[in-house]
Amino acid sequence: MEGEAAARSSITLGPVDVPKAPDVLARELRERILSGELPEGAALPAERELVKQTQMSRATVREALRILEVQNLVRVKAGRAGGAFVQRPSTASMANTVSMLIRGRQIKLADLMETREALEPYCAELAAVKRSEEDLETLDRANEAIADPKSDLARFLQANVDWHVGVAMASHNELLIGFMTALSQAIYAGTENASFIDATVREVTARAHKSITRAIRERDAEAAGRRMRRHVHTYASAALKVDQRDSISVGDPSPTVDTVDD
Repeated sequence: MEGEAAARSSITLGPVDVPKAPDVLARELRERILSGELPEGAALPAERELVKQTQMSRATVREALRILEVQNLVRVKAGRAGGAFVQRPSTASMANTVSMLIRGRQIKLADLMETREALEPYCAELAAVKRSEEDLETLDRANEAIADPKSDLARFLQANVDWHVGVAMASHNELLIGFMTALSQAIYAGTENASFIDATVREVTARAHKSITRAIRERDAEAAGRRMRRHVHTYASAALKVDQRDSISVGDPSPTVDTVDD
């Protein structure tokens, strides 16, 4: 008996983390939204009704809805016809989350380039298989803006982002679209004052993008992937040299990118 008592007395317990009431309610609603039980656009019960159903305080219900709103799972409208309405996660919300990760963690240019080299050639391959006429129109518009000699640097860089995101959109893969949107925007953020981008660089970039677009239009996945791989790899090498030399963040394009069609 004394041995058992001694054994029991040696057992210790740490603090127990009990979820807060708003987190519990938010988790239940979140699971119903993600499972599809609550369809997109559905109106949640009014705040007063939620208080009645859950037996939770009004403050708890409001905090739970605020959590879901921050997570982009509900949108709250004010007014007589307002309330909380279900919305499903989107590629835009995913891109925003990835963008915050890139900025918050201060992801290095080298890491951004490695990620693009890993993802974008496959995006081009998928685009060649899945692209629609509308996708091609988007790429053509971006190519026209990139090749426009009257475009200032800001317009040129934005058209460049539009083209890269357009390739991802043409892949019709929501995860790739979200990642590439965030990645392209992060690279763009470091190119606003890129003085090395001259007329020659623009011409080289325009040729590269038109070559890749042509392979996508012709549904030649192998050529699209190969050309994109060479384009982003050669660019990454050149951009990192500039970054290391001048300690600046740079974006697509680079003056030494090899863009001759193959």
